[in-house]
Amino acid sequence: MRRITLNELDIFHGPLILVNKEHQIQNKNNLNLVPYSLEHKEIQLDAKTASMLSKLLESINCDNEIIPVSGYRSKEEQEEIFDNSLLENGIDFTHKYVAFPDHSEHQTGLAIDLGENGDSIDFIRPKFSYTGICGEFRAKAPQYGFIERYSKGKETMTGIAHEPWHFRYVGYPHSYLIEYNGLSLEEYIQFIKKYPYQGEHLTIKNKGTEVKVFFVESIADKTVIELSNNDLYQISGNNVDGFIVTVWRQYS
Repeated sequence: MRRITLNELDIFHGPLILVNKEHQIQNKNNLNLVPYSLEHKEIQLDAKTASMLSKLLESINCDNEIIPVSGYRSKEEQEEIFDNSLLENGIDFTHKYVAFPDHSEHQTGLAIDLGENGDSIDFIRPKFSYTGICGEFRAKAPQYGFIERYSKGKETMTGIAHEPWHFRYVGYPHSYLIEYNGLSLEEYIQFIKKYPYQGEHLTIKNKGTEVKVFFVESIADKTVIELSNNDLYQISGNNVDGFIVTVWRQYS
């Protein structure tokens, strides 16, 4: 068996960290950012997020019909956007559509605002419909690890108004599980706790691959997990109280 030791700071790292009004960003200096593309060097994303977004857009042959509007933001940039929105749009609008500094997913590099290409694009609320090429994007997004982060009907849980343009990379199969079960990320973080490390694991089987997902509570300074030597795995902190472990195995 393989013993994996996690420290208390690891809870703040990974594609499944929850960032909202109650849970601020703790992982501020360990980001692996890259320019989204040669055409959009000014927009940076987490490297894996950028790679999967490029593959997703390539899969639907969007031919520049969908463009990135906003990716990674520093705390200073988020503060400027928040303050400017207060002045221009007022407090109600700002609290609906703009996260507080250090409580914005954009500071993680895992979030992207997308817009339909056109003559005029609203930076705060870009147009991104549910039909046409945008509908094709939405249909395939979970296959590539993306979810619409702020869905209609989830406002009381997310603390943010419906944002059809804001997508978050969480990785597969989590994107599929969130979409299939109609969950917000807040709900998913709680949902996975039904499948603890020492209990029954959530299991998905598809085309010879078995995927198991389970939750491990963070324990004091060090948390130890044991996995088979042959397992392919990913461990992500949830930025709340523990870790979500994903294990891939081949089966006959």
